Amino acid sequence: MPEFSARNSPMSRSRFEKFKQVLLHRQPDMTVLTDQVHKAQNISAILRTADAVGIPEIHMVQPVRGRLVYHDTAGGSSRFVQVRTHETISTALEQVTAQGFKLYAAEWSERAVSYKEVDYTQPFALVMGAEKYGLSKTASQAADEHLTIPMIGMVESYNVSVAAAIILQEAMQQRLKAGLYQRQAKQDEQFQKTLFRWAQPKMAAYCDRHGLPYPDLDEDGDMIPPQAPQYRGRA
Repeated sequence: MPEFSARNSPMSRSRFEKFKQVLLHRQPDMTVLTDQVHKAQNISAILRTADAVGIPEIHMVQPVRGRLVYHDTAGGSSRFVQVRTHETISTALEQVTAQGFKLYAAEWSERAVSYKEVDYTQPFALVMGAEKYGLSKTASQAADEHLTIPMIGMVESYNVSVAAAIILQEAMQQRLKAGLYQRQAKQDEQFQKTLFRWAQPKMAAYCDRHGLPYPDLDEDGDMIPPQAPQYRGRA
C-alpha cells in the first residue's frame, strides 16, 4: 500500500471553491421526510432535488417490507445530502419537530391548501407519503398543513418525487426573494469536516474507519500530509 501523499487525490481549485460556496449557502432549516417511500428511482430523485435547493439533510422512514435502497443515479447527490433513517414515522416526526420544523405534508384533504399558500421561509419539513398508500395516518394527523398541487388532467396525483420537486422549487423561490440564500453558514468544525468529506471522500472514509482526525487541506483542497505514522500505508 502506498504511503500518504497529497498527490493521491488531487482537487482542482475551482471545484474546491464550488464545494465551499455550496456549503456556505445550505439551508439547514429546510428538510424532507419520506414516509416509507421505497422505490430507488424516487429516493434518488428526491435526493437530487434536495441537493439542488440546498437541503443538507433529509429523513427517511424504513418501509414495512424490505429496506431502503437507492442507486447512485442522482448525479452523486447522495454524497452531498446526508440521509437519516428511522424505523417508524413516530420517531422520525419526534426528531424533526424537536428541531423546530413545521410539518408540511403533501396530501389532499378537506383542510388542504395550495402549495403556494404556505410560508417556506420558516423552518419546515416536507413530508411525502409512500408511492402506493400515500401518507400514514400518524403523519397526516401530525402535519401542521396539508398541501395540494393543482391538476387538470386525468391522473389523480403526481409521482412522489415530482411532487416534492414542485413544492421545493416554490420553497426555493420564496427563500431567494427573502434573501435567505445570502445568509452564510458558519465555517465551524462541522463545516470543515463536511468540506473534507466532499473534497477527499476516500481519505475521509479511511479516517472514519480508524478513528483518525482529518488532515488539513490547502487552498486548493489538496491534503497536507500529516506527520503521524498512522496515516502511512493507507489504501
